[in-house]
Parts: sequence; structure tokens; C-alpha cells
Amino acid sequence: MPILKFQNVSKIYNKVTNALTDISFSVEEGEFVSIIGPSGSGKSTLLRCVNRLVDATQGTIIFDGHDVNRAGKKELRQIRKKTGMIFQHYNLVERLSVIENVLHGRLGHKSTINGVIGHYTEEEKVKAFQILAKLGLSEQAYKRCDELSGGQKQRVGIARSIMQEPRLILCDEPIASLDPSSSKVIMDHLQNINETMKITCIVNLHQVDVAMKYSKRIIGLTAGRIVYDGLAEQLMKSKIHEIYQSSEGDLITDVK
Repeated sequence: MPILKFQNVSKIYNKVTNALTDISFSVEEGEFVSIIGPSGSGKSTLLRCVNRLVDATQGTIIFDGHDVNRAGKKELRQIRKKTGMIFQHYNLVERLSVIENVLHGRLGHKSTINGVIGHYTEEEKVKAFQILAKLGLSEQAYKRCDELSGGQKQRVGIARSIMQEPRLILCDEPIASLDPSSSKVIMDHLQNINETMKITCIVNLHQVDVAMKYSKRIIGLTAGRIVYDGLAEQLMKSKIHEIYQSSEGDLITDVK
């Protein structure tokens, strides 16, 4: 049974703007899927529908056996606990330290009181430091996040997501604000997490070559519709041009 399934999902903003139209696909557990498409194609909306940061207008979304659109508050909390999210602009508490931000990944597992007072177990603290070590951030553990580079901030975001112990990580343009070197580091970490921890990853990307390098499967969106869903190796230039409705020179941003 797929870990995630979209069935005829549409999202209309303000009753006039069709962000998504009749989207249907499924993702198997352990997959690493890239979603490509130009700005405004619906990539971010699609990801946010999974954990209901955005409410779909119609259709059905099933995640890990939960009917996302019909979930009540308690069930939605369980859904969000199982879905880590990595944002283009990091979404960190900049004034707090790296380790504090990483530990925030446990908030969904805690009572409101323990969350407010920031009570974490020794086991949780040890795990947070272990994750930081794997991501090469041990020396930054006590630095404020506003002192970090963009690539370091994104690694903190990844660490926070792993702390949730998610079954699915949603990555919304995780390298859009980074230079090529930092972008490669982030994509390598995501690939490693997927392969070694068996966490399903869905990554929104604009760079076609990055998607083809890291993903076996690519979904292409244009104007809120799926125009390609298949193997990366079978994605032809003609289809890339259809997805982006642009010349070849505008499509490729290389990550060294």
C-alpha cells in the first residue's frame, strides 16, 4: 500500500485561481521523488496539501492510512508528526541556538506544557547531538542560527526534521537560495537520509539536472497539472520544454 496517495486533488484559491487541477499520483514507502516545474506551477501548494498547511478544495489525500482532508485536530497532529518539512527559507527561530532549533523537532511528541517550557529528555538531547554530528554541525551546536550560512541553516532544518522521526520528508525548494557547492551538500544529505534511514522524500526542485541526478522518479507540473510522471532517465528534452514552456537554456542550473 502506498505511503501517500493523491486522488483527483484540486486547489482553488479565492474561488478563481486554480493552483492544482485533478492531481492523481501515489508514492511508495522509501521512494525519493523530485517534483519539477516553473514558478507558479503548484509545486509548493501540492506539498503543503500533504500535511494540510493548505486545504485541498476537492479530492482525496491518503497519507499513512489517514484521510488528510477529513482529519480532526488530534489526527492532523499525528499526520504532521510523521511528516517532516524543509523550507526554502529555513523557517528556523533565528535568535535560538542550533541545538534548540533541532530539539524543536520533538514538539509534536510532547504535551503542550512540556513544549512551552522546553523540557527535553537526555535521550532526546543525545540524539540531537548525534544528528548534528552526522550533518557536520557539531561545532555550531551552540551558535545562534542567525550566525550561520545559508547552507548551514538548511542542514539545521534537515536535522530538526529528522528529530521528528518522520515517515515522510517534504522538501520545498531546499536549494533555491543556496550556491552550487552548498546545494550539493544538501542534496547529498537528503539522498543519504533516504537510503540509510529509509525515509520517503518528496523534493520540489527547479533545477532539472539536479532532479535527474538524485531521483529515479520525476513528476513534472505545469499550471497545476501533472504533465510527466515517470523515470528520470526517460524524461526527454521535449517533455522538459513542455513542462517549463521555455527554451532549453532557461531550464538547467548545474550543481557541481
